Parts: sequence; structure tokens; C-alpha cells
Amino acid sequence: MQPLLSLFRNIVGSRHVLVGDRKTRRFRKGYRFGEGKVLAVVRPGTLLEQWRVLQACTEADVIVICQAANTGLTGGSTPDGDGYDRPIVIINTLRLDRIDLLDEGQQVLCLPGATLDKLEKRLRLIGREPHSVIGSSCIGASVIGGVCNNSGGSLIRRGPAYTQLALFAQIDAAGRLHLVNHLGIELGADPQTILSRLDRGDYSAADVGDDGNQWASDRGYHDHVRDVDASTPARFNADPRRHYEASGSAGKVAVFALRLDTFEADRDAAVFYIGSNDPADLAMVRRHILSGFANMPIAGEYMHRGAYELSQRYGKDLFLFVKHLGTDHVPKAYATKSWLDGLTEKIGLGGHVTDRMIQTLVGLLPEHLPPRLNAYRDRYEHHLMLRMGGDGIAEARDYLSRHFPTQSGAFFECTPEEGRCAYLNRFAVGGSVVRFRDVHPDEVEDIVALDIALPRNTLDWFETLPAELEKLFVRKMYCGHFFCHVLHQEYLVRRGEDLHAIEAAMLEILDARGAEYPAEHNVGHLYEAKPALRQFYRQLDPTNSFNPGIGKTPRKKYWAA
Repeated sequence: MQPLLSLFRNIVGSRHVLVGDRKTRRFRKGYRFGEGKVLAVVRPGTLLEQWRVLQACTEADVIVICQAANTGLTGGSTPDGDGYDRPIVIINTLRLDRIDLLDEGQQVLCLPGATLDKLEKRLRLIGREPHSVIGSSCIGASVIGGVCNNSGGSLIRRGPAYTQLALFAQIDAAGRLHLVNHLGIELGADPQTILSRLDRGDYSAADVGDDGNQWASDRGYHDHVRDVDASTPARFNADPRRHYEASGSAGKVAVFALRLDTFEADRDAAVFYIGSNDPADLAMVRRHILSGFANMPIAGEYMHRGAYELSQRYGKDLFLFVKHLGTDHVPKAYATKSWLDGLTEKIGLGGHVTDRMIQTLVGLLPEHLPPRLNAYRDRYEHHLMLRMGGDGIAEARDYLSRHFPTQSGAFFECTPEEGRCAYLNRFAVGGSVVRFRDVHPDEVEDIVALDIALPRNTLDWFETLPAELEKLFVRKMYCGHFFCHVLHQEYLVRRGEDLHAIEAAMLEILDARGAEYPAEHNVGHLYEAKPALRQFYRQLDPTNSFNPGIGKTPRKKYWAA
């Protein structure tokens, strides 16, 4: 494979071809799950370089995994163990992070390394927003990763990330690499011309077409989610309604660029913090608002008391980092941490020394969450953060004032600082679960993470587990995008217990409840892709050269078992 590595170096430069376990660690080890060996990590600096690297990989018959920020929660952007029949090359696209505004910002064109955080900041200057804002998992997540994984995010009105306007590479059944330009932008006829022009931004408004028939967002979701009597979930990963080329592709094609709609930002917003000890209170609020309000909420985020407490203690460093330093430096901080973890791992100290040090240091700092939030933590088991905008603020204030307090719950309207802290604590949850695992290795075997979508008509939405399962967990974490009925349920399993048996038992319970899973984090290497999704992957990638094994599918060429 040395000739292939030499070719990579000629294409992108030696500095951007990483070889060896330590140099490739943060790219081949998943943020939460998954890890495997790779031949190399290649970091192209132009779209044309990305194409040439893909050509070299195709000719050498190696597996390609395209990756941006590597922030996925199900291991879908890294190898997973052994069992592959060809060497693996990771193409990391973070150097390709340009964002172009189209039609005065009504749409954007994003290259594969553009992050959601960068897009949000770019659009804020013109009073608009992307499909999602800071998500519940990772701040550094890429825009294209979200589309490829059907990510939904926290904003109720906008549905799963979706577009029909994409530029991508695909390998056909004969093993030939093709560039497919469905961007709706006239850029030329051959790959070199198309990609060179796009690299230079060499196109005008006259080259950008829009016949109105190709969607750059899920235009129907606003009404779809309001149907609270429907017996199917509002959004989930295997929903064929939103599988289209790059959208939902999970890395089975190599994406170069996407066009996406943007949305007018709400000028005014207020956060209402609702607490209750009865899940039925929150079910009542959800059904009434979705079916009866003239103004849809911006967001409605749920946290169980256990999730609040985990995030308060084990997500404190991320909370303080974002609050005081912003989000710009978060990806660099994670990269530095990964480098240090690799060093301590190599010298025999283990891969979580930094986690223990950080946790000790932040534990010495003063309490960071506002008193009223902590008071609700003590009083109520279930927490709902309802963000309303414009005329919806008065509508929510009037409704909640008439229906709360109940026997089990109450609400208050947050100050701007309280609202910001409430959402930051919610969005630090994902990292806090990982931190708990990493600093308690003697107690925790690992995490069983479930990302589920409940039917829209579900009333009994909060999980009750049998006693024989309850005793297997050190901690449980429940949070989610409540109005979409998408819940993230994570279980820190006691040391020595059988993770696979526990997950199988949990999935049986979810099947009986009519849930779909995963909801928005993609199948990765944790979930089994359902038949329609497997067929979609096979159509996109008949030789099984891109990200094989995803969704527990075969890893060998031509999908051989």
C-alpha cells in the first residue's frame, strides 16, 4: 500500500496524510462508540483533491469512510473493529468548510466540512437561521453530516435535515466512480471543471436554478408534527419519506456540497420552564400546543431530573466553556484532549486521565446554574423547557397561567440568563454521560444508548422498566425533543453485565410500544438497519465500498455475507 500512500501525499501534501495509531486516533475512534484500524487518514484541502483521493481509493479497491467532525453518537463515521475485507481510508473533510449564501441568504451552499455552528453564526448576521442550532449532542457537528444522518435537532418546525440538491460521488455496480451534480447549479460537464469552479466559487446567480420542485428542506414537517392523533412517529431514521440520494445516505456516497434552505430568525423569544411529577402534565401541554396554538413553539426540550443532575455535575466544564468562551474553540479543545488521551494511553496511564483531571478541577468551582432551576430540580422529576417567539409568547403565557399550577406541577417564565443556562445545561447532557462512564470505570461497563421516536399519539410516553432491568443500571438519562416525541434514553450499565442482552431486552420493550429507532442519530454500528433502509444503502453503493457495515450490514465487497 506504499504506492497508494505516496499518491495521497502527492495529491494533498505529506502534512495531510496521517498514518499510525496515535496520529489517526481521533479520526478512527468514535466520539462515543466505535474504533478500528485504518491505512491512513487523508485531509484534502480542495474539492478537486477530494475527488482525486476518491479516484485513487477506487482504483486501489480500498474502503472509504468520509468523515467531518466525527461527533456521531453511534460510531457511524469510523471503522468498527475487524471483519473488513479491504484496507480502510478515512477522508476527513474539515478543511473544506466554505459556506456560500444564495439568493441573499434564503439558501446556502455548504461544502462537506462546514459546521452547523459556523453556519449559525454566518446567518445570524442577516437575521436568519439554519435548519438546526446548537444540537443536543456535539457543537462541532457538520451540516452535511446532519443531512446524511437525517438529524432532526431541537427546532420543532423544521423536521429532519433534508435536501434534494446535492453534489456527490458514487461508485456503480461495475466499480466505476461517477460525480453526480444535482445541485441545480450550472458548473460544467466534467468532474474537473465542476469541482474546480466550485472550489473557486466561480458561478453567478444566473447559474443557480430553482424550478420549485426540488426541496432544500422538509417543507411538510410543520403540518406533519401537528397531527397528534397519528399512530406513527413524526420523524425517524428509517422513514423512506426522507431518503433521497445524499439525504439519509449515512456515508454510502461521498458528498461534496449541498444546498439548503434557511429560515427567518425569531426576533423575540422567551423560555418557559415547566416542572411536574406527573408525565401526564407534559403530555397535556404537548397535545394542546401542537393541536391548538396558532403559533408553533421554537423548541421544547425535555429533561428528567436524572439528566439534569448528570449534566449539572459532569457537563459543567462544557457548560462553562461555551458560556464564557463561546463555541469557536470547542472542536480544537476536543482535538487537544484526544491528543493528550492518546499520549497517556500510549505510556500506560489509560485513555481517560484528562477526564478525571477536568472533573476534579470543575468540582472546585462555584455552582453555575441559577437558583430557580435548581429549586425545580429538587421539586420536580420532569422538566420541559418551552421556547416561544413573537405572538407565541403571549399565547403560551396565557395558556400556562390558566392550566398551572396543577396538583403535580408548576411553571415560571425565565429571565434571559435563566433561559440560556437551562438550554446550555440541556445541551451538555450528551457529553456528561460519556464523562460519567470515563471517570467511573470500576462501576460502569459501558453505555447502552437508545435514540427513539414514539408515535405522535402516544400519551403514556415516559418509560417504566421491569425491576429485573432496573437493577442492572448505575444511572439512567432521559432527555429529548419532546414535541417531536424524539427521546434520548441512555443507561450506564453496571460493571460485568451483558450489554448486548440488555440492549436486546430494551428494544423488545420499544417494539411493543410502537417506537421507531434510531430517531435521528443514524444506525451507525449500534442499530440494525431495517429492510427499506438496507435497500436504500445497496442502491446507493452496490459494491459496498463506502462505509460498509453501517447498520450491521455486511462489510465485504458486493455485500457478501
